[in-house]
Parts: sequence; C-alpha cells; structure tokens
Amino acid sequence: MSQIDRVLRSNLKLRHLQMLVALDQFRHVGRAADFLSVTQPAVSKTLAEIERMFGLPLFDRSTRGTEPTAAGASVVRFARSVLAGYDRTRDEIAAEASGARGRTSVGAMVAATPVLLAQAVEKLKARSRHTTVLIEEGDLTRLLPKLRLGELDLFVGRLEPGYASPDLETEALYDDPMVAVVRPGHPLATKRKPRWADIAGQPCVLPPPWASLRVKLEQQFFAHDLHPPADIVESASFLSQITFLHQRGAVAFMARTVARHFAEQGMLAVVKVPVEIELPPVGLIRMRGAEGTPVTQALVGCLREVGNWESVL
Repeated sequence: MSQIDRVLRSNLKLRHLQMLVALDQFRHVGRAADFLSVTQPAVSKTLAEIERMFGLPLFDRSTRGTEPTAAGASVVRFARSVLAGYDRTRDEIAAEASGARGRTSVGAMVAATPVLLAQAVEKLKARSRHTTVLIEEGDLTRLLPKLRLGELDLFVGRLEPGYASPDLETEALYDDPMVAVVRPGHPLATKRKPRWADIAGQPCVLPPPWASLRVKLEQQFFAHDLHPPADIVESASFLSQITFLHQRGAVAFMARTVARHFAEQGMLAVVKVPVEIELPPVGLIRMRGAEGTPVTQALVGCLREVGNWESVL
C-alpha cells in the first residue's frame, strides 16, 4: 500500500477533513479557525500534520491568505465527498431512529421547481409524509459540482447539452418552451397580436450575459430587425423576475409550465407573442452507476409520473 493510500484509508480523521474544507472555503487561517471554534495555531498545527502525512504541501500561505495547491485541491475534493457521505448516512440513521422514512437532496433549476419538482414531492409526501426532501436552487454551473461531490443526490432542470459528460446519466422528461410574461393588467397582457417591437420598447428582465438563453433571446430581437431592450435588469432569479414585473412593469421570459402555473394564481400574465427558441428538454441528471437511496429512487419515480403527465399538456 502506498503512502497516499495509507493516509486516505487510515490516517485522515474527520476533524482533518473538516479543517481542510474550512480552509478551502474561507482561504484564511483565522476565519477557518473562527468557523471551527479553535485557535489559529491549532489550525496551522493540524494542517502541518496533514501535510507531513502526504509528504506534500496542500496549501500555499501568504499574507493574503491560503490557496490550495494542485494536490490540496484534490484532497479537498476527497474531503468534501467523504463529509457528504457522512452527512447522508447520519441523516438516514437519524431518520430511521425517529420513525421518518429517509432524506434526499435535490438540485433544481427554476424551470423545474414550481411544477415538476413541487408536484413530484407532493406525490412522494402522499406516500411517505415523514420523508425529507432538501432542495437547493441554482444553475448547472453551481449544482453539478455538488452532484459530483455527493452533496446532492439528483439534479432536476434543463438538460443543457454543453454539460454532458460520461460520468453523468441524463433522462429527458418533457419539452418546455419559453414564453414572455408581464404583470396582470399590463397593456401587453391583453393585446391580441403583440409584436417583438412592443417588447423591445419595454423594461425587461433578461438572463445574465453568460447564460445561453440570453444569446437566444437577443437573437429573437435581431431576427425581427430590432435591437434588444436597453432598459434591462439581468437576473436568473424567479423572485427578481416577479419583483420587476410588478415594480417596473417589465417583461420577463420563463418556461411555459412555470408561467402557466403562476398565471393561474393571478401573479402574472402570458404575452401572446411566439418565442421561437430551441431549448433543451427538462429532465433529470444523476451520477452514472449510482443506485441512490430508496428515497431518491422513489422521488425519481414520482418525477417520471409528473413528467409523463406534463408532456401531454
């Protein structure tokens, strides 16, 4: 057995892993020490102990803070993965002891949360009301690393082809086109044949510049010989969209199922203008080969049921 095998299998303790993750998160010995409720010398001593085990420097120290080396980044990924497994096992055992039926962690995009995921969780709760579902919202850029580290069991959202990878297993559930939305009572809400020129002259909430959807929306304006709106707020947040729809009378763009859901609740209105954008389907992403806990498998089954129903609407 090599030295690194021996360290990873036997020598590293839970406190070592927690300290490595804290150092990576805060990039500062003092702030990591405060977070762990220990002294700075204790953090420095523990780091030196771990580095002696590996025979490698794991963090570069400077007056500006700490920065993981290449080896350190690898060990931190290992630490995060082990701690995620520890947390999951602890929660599952605690759930069994309390009479609950387990727990699953889901990363979700806005396009999937209000309808697909909400209805799937409702189905799951109807069968096992003590089951816990932890939902973390975000985009693929932020959530896929958590899925790979084991901090999430499942991702639900748009299956962007640019993020396809051999270690990921994807499952499309349904297509969900984009629509333009405004607040109820907005002049565009009742216009029989609104045009893109009508939208171009309005305040708009658009995705951030780095989002693929932003480029596609801007191309819609160019296709109609228009410049994209100049009065914009950039955000991928549903809360921001709703806020500026009502506060500024802005136009926003969202998945049709989401828009329909909130239109039925009187929170917004759909603009009758075709948004001819090709979008990837909504579906699931899991780690390839990972069986998942019984709760995760049950939730996947519920997501499929809702997805099959949603696809015919």
